[in-house]
Amino acid sequence: MTPKDIALCSAFAVAMPLGQIMFKWGAIYDGRLSGPFLLRVIQNWPLIGAFAWYALTALLWFYVLTRVPLSTAYAFSLVGACLVPTMGWLVFKEEFSWSMAAGYLLMMAGLFLVVARPGTAA
Repeated sequence: MTPKDIALCSAFAVAMPLGQIMFKWGAIYDGRLSGPFLLRVIQNWPLIGAFAWYALTALLWFYVLTRVPLSTAYAFSLVGACLVPTMGWLVFKEEFSWSMAAGYLLMMAGLFLVVARPGTAA
């Protein structure tokens, strides 16, 4: 992988958890709204922002896939899988345990093995 490919995959891996945080804010904001579900959805600015963010990240993902094999690019989603609960803990004070941290470290080791395998270096 080239440095640009790694940067693009990393940007996507960080963008997706940010979208998840926006969805959580939308869920919290929904508690302040009243009325039928669809009315609450169109009045929920954090949720609309999350949808817009996901549209942009979908375009980024498409661009990444024009440059990087899916099997390699998708391995970077492990970063996002690790960041979402970490950000949930930091931003929303959700539960985070040592066993979760250990599991995420193992996932990151797996990402390193995928990216560092022969034939993927720049």
